Amino acid sequence: MQPAPIEIAAKTIDAGGIATHYYEAGQGTPLVLVHGGGAGADSWGNWKDCMPILARHFRVIAPDMIGFGKTDKPAPASEDNPDGYVYDQPGRNRHMADFLDAMGLSNVYYVGNSMGGATGIGVAVERPELIGRMVLMGSAGLPIPPKPSPDLMHNLRYDFTMEGMRRVIGGLTADGFVPTEELVKYRYDLVDTPEAQAALSAINAETRKGTLNYAEDYVARIKQPVLVVNGKQDGVSILPRAHKFLELIENSWGYIVPHCGHWAMIEATQDFCTAVIGFAGKDA
Repeated sequence: MQPAPIEIAAKTIDAGGIATHYYEAGQGTPLVLVHGGGAGADSWGNWKDCMPILARHFRVIAPDMIGFGKTDKPAPASEDNPDGYVYDQPGRNRHMADFLDAMGLSNVYYVGNSMGGATGIGVAVERPELIGRMVLMGSAGLPIPPKPSPDLMHNLRYDFTMEGMRRVIGGLTADGFVPTEELVKYRYDLVDTPEAQAALSAINAETRKGTLNYAEDYVARIKQPVLVVNGKQDGVSILPRAHKFLELIENSWGYIVPHCGHWAMIEATQDFCTAVIGFAGKDA
């Protein structure tokens, strides 16, 4: 007998004054999935294939970070708008903590890709009661390499065209990955509004300043169990960064996925979900 299909509900909650969109499915221990910061990123595009698998084991919650997807995109701070929102990493950390508080959650399993991983690091250190176990997948958070790689530059220089989006996706995936036109258009459409373009431009400007990164002694303050997952061909979060996370984080395991770039959740969905489920089963 086939298992019943998983129902995925779209919801919105106020998180520190930010209308925050998220998806929810399943029951049990909360598992929070947080997407990365590439052009056109959101919770559905990152996690739609993982959610039905993971929701058979967990209460899966996948929010859109501030400035992404269907979550609020406040006007960025600028010379003309000094009171606007600063799209830096401390701001994302506060928003994620506010989201978990608004949801009444603590001690969650947290899975973060890229910028979502950097956000998990900040929450795990500043609000350790909120995160019980964490998966850092292709995570940002350390200045390795010291300058943005050519693969990341496709995102930082995104020109809001379909061809530009294809270049972004090419930089985020392993050789041989061919995105569907549906995927390209989905991500393109998500940033085809003035508000989304202003937010992404502000996010990329902050990324160029290095505000995604933490000092090594800050990362070393993480005491929660952490699984570090990395694609072997990830040109954005390169393997030496994964190795440094493993060196710095006391209670950490590593899982390297072959033939995979920055998007293990898309390029190697079943492999990635199996690793997440197995790691969650390490409870003492």
